[in-house]
Amino acid sequence: MISFIKKILLLPAACVLPLLTGCNNCPSTIVVEDIIDPAIYTQLPFQMDKVEQPTFPDYSVNIIDFGAKPDGITLNTKAINDAIRNVNEKGGGKVIIPAGLWLSGPIEILSNVNLHTEKNALVLFTADHSQYPIINTSFEGLETRRCQSPISARNAENIAITGHGTFDGNGDTWRPTKKDKLTEGQWKKLVSSGGVVDPDGRIWYPSEGALKGAMLSKDNFNVPRGTLTDADWDYMRDWLRPVLLSFIKCNKVLLEGATFKNSPSWCLHPLSCENITINKVTVSNPWYSQNGDALDLESCNKALIINNSFDAGDDGICIKSGKDEQGRKRGEPCQNVIVMNNTVLHGHGGFVVGSEMSGGVKNIYVDNCNFLGTDVGLRFKSNRGRGGVVENIYISNINMINIPNEALIFNLYYGGKARGEETDQDDRKVEETIPAVTEETPVFRNIFIKNVTCKGAGRAAFFNGLPEMRIKNINMENIIVSNAKEGIILNEADEVSMKNIKIELLKDGANLKMQKVSNVTINGKNYSEIGAKGEELNF
Repeated sequence: MISFIKKILLLPAACVLPLLTGCNNCPSTIVVEDIIDPAIYTQLPFQMDKVEQPTFPDYSVNIIDFGAKPDGITLNTKAINDAIRNVNEKGGGKVIIPAGLWLSGPIEILSNVNLHTEKNALVLFTADHSQYPIINTSFEGLETRRCQSPISARNAENIAITGHGTFDGNGDTWRPTKKDKLTEGQWKKLVSSGGVVDPDGRIWYPSEGALKGAMLSKDNFNVPRGTLTDADWDYMRDWLRPVLLSFIKCNKVLLEGATFKNSPSWCLHPLSCENITINKVTVSNPWYSQNGDALDLESCNKALIINNSFDAGDDGICIKSGKDEQGRKRGEPCQNVIVMNNTVLHGHGGFVVGSEMSGGVKNIYVDNCNFLGTDVGLRFKSNRGRGGVVENIYISNINMINIPNEALIFNLYYGGKARGEETDQDDRKVEETIPAVTEETPVFRNIFIKNVTCKGAGRAAFFNGLPEMRIKNINMENIIVSNAKEGIILNEADEVSMKNIKIELLKDGANLKMQKVSNVTINGKNYSEIGAKGEELNF
């Protein structure tokens, strides 16, 4: 049944409805609920309730009727938000953005509103950053102040963004850019356009205020240090890059069909939401975009992430749940998530958990996804201080090509760098004293990975656990990695099962290296304990 559902998920809605109902005269737009067979929930390896879908009354308005003009000059913020308020006050319905170029400031989605973009509708968010108020919000798992997102909703229910249009966050006017990510000509052009370069000459910022914000936030997780006045915050406004879409504490959310691109920071960020569906969405960020994640699903419950294309400058599909003490106090795991039939291009990771996972992550099902040229394929990352438990993750039927680093990585020494920027010293810490296990110790366990094919990788897999809390009960089956520079390295892991693993290296050498591991089973043969000296094998 699941294989049949997977085929249906790939069909246009107009083709699916007749298959399911026998109707040949049905409308071409249907809600996702009609094309997700309930059988998929019964066949999951964990119990999960059905993801509820939003529904809307048969009432619609056009933003033109509220004074909007598609000339690329008129600021349409008021007109679009007036249309949304009108539909909300009428009890719900659709706000139509027709074809045209619509310049806008922040758009706030209200309950029972479907913001629907027609074909060739392009919403460009203004480069005038004064239009984005500085608000209290959450970013990278911590409470802080940022500019209001171009698209936002808070405590809303029954909301959607649908259609065929595009939302452009004008991120190039916000983001810092690293010199080593551009050609010499591109760098010279960027510097000559304005802005400032940091004292090391390595990073361009759009303004002096953005550079000041970066300096105050250095080694502090993007949160400025010190006692700051409102004037200080306003001066640093360019540093307070918003995520393109921020939905906080919303229920019954649908994103379907639209394109979201060029985000100032993360692109799509649902936080503490329930019953969320992201279907047939396109995210397009430049590969060099700083913090240009495609999707960060944080502390959400019951989610469908299906049939999407994510082209990211940072992580592609990322699961999070808050950072350190704040994340543990929030205590909201990201759980009950289905990720199916997605493609991720570029970016730091195809499917990612962490590093902000302090509230826990569990019951995640990932199936039938393709990763093309991502720095890492499957990426699990955390660090001491996080705490939290990541468990019951099921991954299957993954295809990857041209992965410059690992096809699979567990890195419990993550320090905030992109995988290609980390060094061997970052990978392996020499420790004389092993810390005690506390609430700050992250736990990764009970993870099942099967039917993975990768052609071209820097390393097939790398497990880099903590000595006080080893990565535990990782099951790998039917894995093929060819054209790899290195094989599998296991370090500080317990109860690792590998069955039917094939690693083809570009040069002769052992394709499995184990150090400080216990209870490793390879095709039925058990290795109870391997110490610091390590052991090298070939599959």
